Amino acid sequence: MDAVYRLAFRLSGEPDRAQDLTQETFLRAYQNWDKYTPGTRAKSWLFTICRNVFLRRAERSRRHDEIVARTADEDPRRISREATVFMEVRDRDPEGAFWSQVVDEEVLRAIDALPKEFREAVVLSDLEDLSYQEVSEIMGVPVGTVKSRLFRGRRILQKELYEYAVEQGIVTGAMPAGGADHDEEAIR
Repeated sequence: MDAVYRLAFRLSGEPDRAQDLTQETFLRAYQNWDKYTPGTRAKSWLFTICRNVFLRRAERSRRHDEIVARTADEDPRRISREATVFMEVRDRDPEGAFWSQVVDEEVLRAIDALPKEFREAVVLSDLEDLSYQEVSEIMGVPVGTVKSRLFRGRRILQKELYEYAVEQGIVTGAMPAGGADHDEEAIR
């Protein structure tokens, strides 16, 4: 459940939405348990469900906001689902606060800043430790595309986090000649 929540949080960027996505993922998994193939990795199956739920909700939200924008005289952001009366307390999340303290915030910021397709590949492969094949199935792209997105995402992260890694004492000295393009292993 924690792994699904972490993925949901990386996709949505908001603790409340991540909790809703996690709950919806497990509800759909329970409802569709007969479609699960025994012997396959349940984590990958759950991640696929979570990603699909996220994408469907994002599409519905876009359509909802378009309808509201066409029919409302007010600013649609003020009357949308996102602008609740509970906005002040929305970000108070003890579990999320704990997670933020455990995981390095600078690295998460860099991951969150990645373009969506690279971020998804990096989160699934590097943070959730899924194989290329599992990531491929979840994202619905060929394994070669997963490898390419991981390489490019890691290269961006290396460039963004190199100075930080030096400050933290993780690496010493200047970036090798050739920079982030020099060695894929340096990116990992």
